[in-house]
Amino acid sequence: MLKFGKWNVKPKVRGLEDMKRVLYDSKWASSAVDEPAYFMYRDLALDEDDRECIEKERLRYDITVIPPKKLGVEYAKTLGHYHPKPEKQSASYPEVYQVLEGEAHYLLQMKEGDRITDAILVRAKKGDNVLIPPDYGHVTINPSSRVLKMANWVCRGFESDYRDFISKRGGVYFELKNKNFVANKRYGMVPKLRFLKPASLASLGLKKGRSLYSLVDSLDRLDFLKNPDRYLDLLRLAYRH
Repeated sequence: MLKFGKWNVKPKVRGLEDMKRVLYDSKWASSAVDEPAYFMYRDLALDEDDRECIEKERLRYDITVIPPKKLGVEYAKTLGHYHPKPEKQSASYPEVYQVLEGEAHYLLQMKEGDRITDAILVRAKKGDNVLIPPDYGHVTINPSSRVLKMANWVCRGFESDYRDFISKRGGVYFELKNKNFVANKRYGMVPKLRFLKPASLASLGLKKGRSLYSLVDSLDRLDFLKNPDRYLDLLRLAYRH
């Protein structure tokens, strides 16, 4: 249960039984007992006025909590998914995260046809903002011994697409103990993993250390989450080769 404003919010729980489909250590997964893997607190608002504004702007504010546990030889992580494209737009919905507690590794992968053309690992700490650009699938990893708590803003109303991550049994890379990275052979030939720091998002009106939730007072700054085609040059600058 999460206390947010005047509400006690129950999480949507992603169980280990679901996660078994995307784990590197299939032998460990075959005998592991089901338990919570991570917790998603969705559609949050501090008060009724904020909720009305957020809904009017077709946005959603969430908090995700990933406990510091090992999934066999792999660090704790999310299932992984892609976003669809808004109607009549060429790019998929982006998303923006902020690390509230702990440390996060964001594994980003771009697909063109059946081929992965880019793979990125963004290392983020408390206060960092991390952009998920259009057309990138993503997995969040907790590589530390502390709880990872992160917030995000995203356009509301679309369904995430988990199919590629399930069919390939994970993301394009697995992060194992001691922060070793192993390519997922089910993807075939894959690009070398690029290791990056969080990009500056000042051009999008996002400042490091400033609470993401505080944007509830200026939600127009998050228009790029709903209309990515209008901001493609800025969005694609974040992780340019």
